[in-house]
Amino acid sequence: MHHQKSIEVCLTPALLNLYDTKNSIVVVIDVLRATSSIVYGIDNGATAIIPVAQVDDCLAYTTRGFLLAAERNGEVVEGYDFGNSPFSYVTEKISGKTVVLTTTNGTKALHMAREQAHQVVIGSFLNLKSLCDWLREQERDVLLLCAGWKDNFNLEDTLFAGAVVSELRKDFTHFDDSCVAAEDLYLLAKDDLRGYLHKSSHSHRLAQLNIEEDVKFCLQLNICQAIPVLVGDELVLLKN
Repeated sequence: MHHQKSIEVCLTPALLNLYDTKNSIVVVIDVLRATSSIVYGIDNGATAIIPVAQVDDCLAYTTRGFLLAAERNGEVVEGYDFGNSPFSYVTEKISGKTVVLTTTNGTKALHMAREQAHQVVIGSFLNLKSLCDWLREQERDVLLLCAGWKDNFNLEDTLFAGAVVSELRKDFTHFDDSCVAAEDLYLLAKDDLRGYLHKSSHSHRLAQLNIEEDVKFCLQLNICQAIPVLVGDELVLLKN
């Protein structure tokens, strides 16, 4: 008898305490841009990406030959190798390397998720299919954790959660209302994700940051196979 699997969407980390994740796989979602960059980096051969909470925490790693990546409010923190633009995570820069990363929303959500979850993995549009194929095979409940923006709900992470729900609907028995809402939003937006996101508050911030190419890149479907998984302190390639 198959376990009656549930899938839920936590719309912001501020709501995470409402969910029991001890036996669940938590998918951390921060599609613009942290989790997209993490997926792309691991797909391009990074040995590991170590998420840390504070910018200062990166400094503990300076002597170990790691690449240091820090982003706050959308911009690279001064003095760091790079931030969370996916274009920094290309093979020639990061293959065989370990990256220490801190971001405004994504790494915070990761640290919150790991406190309780059975397992923590990383999702983005870039690895949507491989992630869903893997989740389908697991006999575990799934919580899709949207990183949001400074604890507020955001559209882009919710759209991705909706894409996962849409893919997995037939394979899970129980859904919460936020799954329904996320999936409906995704079905509304899926033919033009970028156009739909022009409605979002983040889109005004993004325009000022001049990272339109990053945004378009992060909205591509299924260009990566890698599923990053948290093992100890490090995000590494999940071996199927």
